[in-house]
Amino acid sequence: MTDPYRALGVSRDADDDAIKKAFKKLAKKYHPDLNDSPEAEEKFKQANAAYAILGDADKRKAWDTFGEASTRPGFNADQARAWGAGGGGFGGFGGGGDMSDILESLFGGGAGRPRGPRKGADLRVRLQVDPMLAIRGGETTVRIGRPDGTSDNLKVRIPAGVSDGGKLRLRGQGHPPPGGGPCGDLIVILQIPDHPLLKRVDDNLELEVPITVGEAVRGGSITVPTPTGDVKVTVPAGITASKRLRLRGRGVQTKQPGDLYLSLRIVLPDAEAEGVAEAAEMLEGAYEDVRGKLAL
Repeated sequence: MTDPYRALGVSRDADDDAIKKAFKKLAKKYHPDLNDSPEAEEKFKQANAAYAILGDADKRKAWDTFGEASTRPGFNADQARAWGAGGGGFGGFGGGGDMSDILESLFGGGAGRPRGPRKGADLRVRLQVDPMLAIRGGETTVRIGRPDGTSDNLKVRIPAGVSDGGKLRLRGQGHPPPGGGPCGDLIVILQIPDHPLLKRVDDNLELEVPITVGEAVRGGSITVPTPTGDVKVTVPAGITASKRLRLRGRGVQTKQPGDLYLSLRIVLPDAEAEGVAEAAEMLEGAYEDVRGKLAL
């Protein structure tokens, strides 16, 4: 087992607050739901195991005294102290004895091996998620096959803001171990395609909204769709295609929702439509020299 102090990156005299802060920092960095790198899951497990020891006063004291032996199933600190006081010593803690010998004398030949039923293997599946579900959050279903040829449909909660390649863990839904015992976990790897209309940048979204020439010139109210429902938006008179409108809180629906940015695109009418040519000719007089500053 990795030294818990080294796993959390704290000194041996660190106080409880420092240990807690170190664990929170690592958990946020390596949680499988937030980090899909290959080594993140293992680092998260190490941080959890380390905090399980150092976050408990009795377990920390036992580790400081007996080291890794204190984490073995069936370990008894009082018996270990009595054995050490009787002359056996603790390797690295005041005597020359080997800790495996101590364990064997205390618990028998099998003391160094984990006891109890072994946990089954984890099962990994890929799940394609609708991009709007990843934006809003919600439930979907994943179908998994079992070794006996049966299959299950399991409900999966998709948190708002998950990214392509993100992972979700369903505990106890993996493979059963040979001979019985607790099942492993189900690791759901998310595949999220791009939305055909929305562009996502972190928790913010961008949507291109077509408007008519008349709406651009006169301004007015238009209705646009958002992840949380349709919204009426006021288009300022004389707006240009380079203008963007911001709708706060209408982006990805995380705990602190992102924003939705509307990029307005002026749609020109069909040049062959009746009256378009005449209207265009009338508008010519409204322009100044639009290319007057184009000189090189």
